[in-house]
Amino acid sequence: MEIAKKTEDGKLVIAVTGRVDTTTAPELDAGLQLVGNETLTLDLSGVPYMSSAGLRCLLSAQKKMMAGGGSMTVVGLQPTVKEVLDITGFSSILTIA
Repeated sequence: MEIAKKTEDGKLVIAVTGRVDTTTAPELDAGLQLVGNETLTLDLSGVPYMSSAGLRCLLSAQKKMMAGGGSMTVVGLQPTVKEVLDITGFSSILTIA
């Protein structure tokens, strides 16, 4: 898994590429824990698979952003990942564009 961070129009964009599972989720969690008090766009267009460990990372990041007065938008979901978010109810918790 790879994580790339950049700033576009003053907003942080984090692009994730590769599978997010129990092996790689700690790396994603660490990358998202550095985020705070800003507007985050989380680009998951390069993620073909996400396990429950990845879902926990997303939920944790969402809670942290909201607690700090920021916002997080998830973009670029592949159909398999979108289906996991829909089935688990995360689609109603996260802001998805």
